[in-house]
Amino acid sequence: MLKSLNIDPGKCTGCLQCEMACSLENEGVFNTAKSRIKVFTFHEEGRFVPYTCTQCDEAWCMHACPVDAIVLNPVTGSKDVKNDLCVGCKVCTIACPFGTVNYNADSGKVVKCDLCGGDPQCASACPTNAITYVDANATGLDKMRQWAGKTDNAASTGA
Repeated sequence: MLKSLNIDPGKCTGCLQCEMACSLENEGVFNTAKSRIKVFTFHEEGRFVPYTCTQCDEAWCMHACPVDAIVLNPVTGSKDVKNDLCVGCKVCTIACPFGTVNYNADSGKVVKCDLCGGDPQCASACPTNAITYVDANATGLDKMRQWAGKTDNAASTGA
């Protein structure tokens, strides 16, 4: 059974524990700038939204890579960057419509979420369960529709 990250922005407090856990796991340092998940802050609304690679079924980053350095991980379903193949051309960063593939100037390679090999540290570190690692069938369009409906009702009632 494939699993995926499920993000509930309504539960996010902006503590950045997900970013810290990600940077430690992947870069060996506590540095939010090196995280593969980002928490966007909407100051006016007092909201925080964690955001990372959605591991698209039709991964444009993977198809755009001219050296086939982004490959499907058959165990986790993630699209993983093979550092030994990546030439740092950044074509995948342009191809990603969500901006979740980033260039690492220190290594000269691209980085993106690889679900920590099936144990995503962002989800483990999240104290409010705003980020969970769930059955992939539990996420998707129906959940997005539900969230959109809640947002639309709040806007129309002036809440």
